[in-house]
Amino acid sequence: MMLAVHSEQPNKTGFPTVHALVLLEGTMNLTGETQPLVEQLMMVKRMQHIPTPLFVLEIWKACLVGLIESPEGTEELKWTAFTFLKIPQVLVKLKKYSHGDKDFTEDVNCAFEFLLKLTPLLDKADQRCNCDFTDFLLQECRKQGLLSEASVNNLMTKRAADREHAPQQKSGENANIQPNPGLILRAEPTVTNILKTMDADHSKSPEGLLGVLGHMLSGKSLDLLLAAAAATGKLKSFARKFINLNEFTTHGSEESTKSASVRALLFDISFLMLCHVAQTYGSEVILSESSTGAEVPFFETWIQTCMPEEGKILNPDHPCFRPDSTKVESLVALLNNSSEMKLVQMNWHEACLSISAAILEILNAWENGVLAFESIQKITDNIKGKVCSLAVCAVAWLVAHVRMLGLDEREKSLQMIRQLAGPLYSENTLQFYNERVVIMSSILEHMCADVLQQTATQIKFPSTGMDTMPYWNLLPPKRPIKEVLTDIFAKVLEKGWVDSRSIHIFDTLLHMGGVYWFCNNLIKELLKETRKEHTLRAVELLYSIFYLDMQQVTLVLLGHILPGLLTDSSKWHSLMDPPGTALAKLAVWCALSSYSSHKGQASSHQKKRHREDIEDYISLFPLDDMQPSKLMRLLSSNEEDANILSSPADRSMSSSLSASQLHTVNMRDPLNRVLANLFLLISSILGSRTAGPHTQFVQWFMEECVDCLEQGSRGSILQFMPFTTVSELVKVSAMSSPKVVLAITDLSLPLGRQVAAKAIAAL
Repeated sequence: MMLAVHSEQPNKTGFPTVHALVLLEGTMNLTGETQPLVEQLMMVKRMQHIPTPLFVLEIWKACLVGLIESPEGTEELKWTAFTFLKIPQVLVKLKKYSHGDKDFTEDVNCAFEFLLKLTPLLDKADQRCNCDFTDFLLQECRKQGLLSEASVNNLMTKRAADREHAPQQKSGENANIQPNPGLILRAEPTVTNILKTMDADHSKSPEGLLGVLGHMLSGKSLDLLLAAAAATGKLKSFARKFINLNEFTTHGSEESTKSASVRALLFDISFLMLCHVAQTYGSEVILSESSTGAEVPFFETWIQTCMPEEGKILNPDHPCFRPDSTKVESLVALLNNSSEMKLVQMNWHEACLSISAAILEILNAWENGVLAFESIQKITDNIKGKVCSLAVCAVAWLVAHVRMLGLDEREKSLQMIRQLAGPLYSENTLQFYNERVVIMSSILEHMCADVLQQTATQIKFPSTGMDTMPYWNLLPPKRPIKEVLTDIFAKVLEKGWVDSRSIHIFDTLLHMGGVYWFCNNLIKELLKETRKEHTLRAVELLYSIFYLDMQQVTLVLLGHILPGLLTDSSKWHSLMDPPGTALAKLAVWCALSSYSSHKGQASSHQKKRHREDIEDYISLFPLDDMQPSKLMRLLSSNEEDANILSSPADRSMSSSLSASQLHTVNMRDPLNRVLANLFLLISSILGSRTAGPHTQFVQWFMEECVDCLEQGSRGSILQFMPFTTVSELVKVSAMSSPKVVLAITDLSLPLGRQVAAKAIAAL
């Protein structure tokens, strides 16, 4: 009896890949669609043979950890939205994949039973969220049909009993703070209502609309609403509506002073909100799929050409900053002469586009002593006094301008930024000024971060008391990035899981060093491991880290790194077991993930990166048989051609013919090329007369392919394997079984069946 009870313990309870994938999505890709995430998770579950209850448990554990670790402010709200709005949707989709409905709810229930045993984790989450975390989560799962009423009540009773022993919070200080999960769940229907309000005709009741928007700006409402919209896939339409509103308010015709100020406010609020969305969730959320012929709205033009973002360097002399000179002159006169900004019949988009040239004029006048500092103060007060977006546009240009100046020339430009960054203390501002200034200063802080660091300048932005840029500037100064990479990987490996901060560091290093550098150095670390359990853990972690840009990493790994190791005999020793088996596993996992997802789209945080040119891959791996690729020239040095099937009747079959050619797979695609070449290389290694660690590696690679394949899946990576490889593989004792032959040949093709029959007959 004791033995039986003992044997039921699952031998492995932590799954670092699932954990890291969920953390990666929660930290970097809240706006992404759920379908790709569901497919990635299912793939990992299949390849690592994870039982469903433990799989669901790992997803919840990752959410809890992400939420507990998240920096206060926007990040915390993003994580709350991810956990309570997005992950239940992901589980609903996973339920469709696992066909028995009844069983899946049972598995979810089982996962929660396991989760309740992690009392310290739940207590910490309760503390962080200032509420009964489990209660909110169970109610959400019940709403989505993931748990039955009875299971929910049972689990809640258990947790309530546990909570009695939890370390008590001091009730006084947190009593009035509303818990985030409740706020996020309430924000979700509000998003839908706001979208409806925004659909109405703006010209009918601009004041009513202004009331709604003003309400959105107060406290943390805006970040709550944006997080809820992002987690439910509504952020794009949210942004679209604000772009339309912004466009509508750019010019006014006959208007009274009152309607002019309402229009100015609507323009300003929509402009600030959109900048804030772009900085928090990435500007691709805002840009529309360009339909040719339609006029591009002002805000889209502005954000693409004039807004400084990480990794985007602007040219301050670009034509977009040099509009019509008469408009610039009148704007300079307006800023310099009037006591405050005029609003009636003001074309805001023109003012925003002219402000950069106006600032240049004003700077020159100040540098040459034409204007005194008092005049400059008056001008900057005018710029930020009514409409904060003007200040944002001015600073956007100043940031680009400062980068181009020498050390001794920067003083006045930086002082100008300083002048624009603080709020104006005056009775005469338009309504919601304080709320708008809070958003403005957070936008400016993001914009200026890089330049201030490069020029070692301090500017005090009116703070909201939160760290507005938690994941910025993570790399330690003066340390080579290779050391940082090996260090952080060693830490992660020791811990056994990746945390949000490490994910951001890995991402920064990937941007900085490039895909080849990143992948190559991490693979070197993997090949240094000598203990079996360590290498397996390293593979699970690397596989999840590679999800930062899986497509590109796979191309580098299969197209450059593996061929390099397999064709250079001085490196064969590094392919010994255990690191060799581990690398084979990693390569197959990456190949399968990229191959199954590249029919879909890259997730949004991967799109920002520079794409290597497809041409690079075409020249590396030409397909035209007249000019064999570099790789094949390396291989064909062994004289006799042992690759051709034994009987003369088969001589017509070229040694590289594979199922993919008969299925006419598009070979201009870099991934297909790289796979075809890798399998040619494998085929040639199996057919050559020398054996060594590299032949052993190829065998592990093929075994892992067979292990990960769902039976009979057509169009898998094995379709790139030349038919001639089958007869070579069967000679390897571990692979000589009919089951393996049937798994690796494409039986939908007559030639595939013929090859399989021949190989089985030869067993």
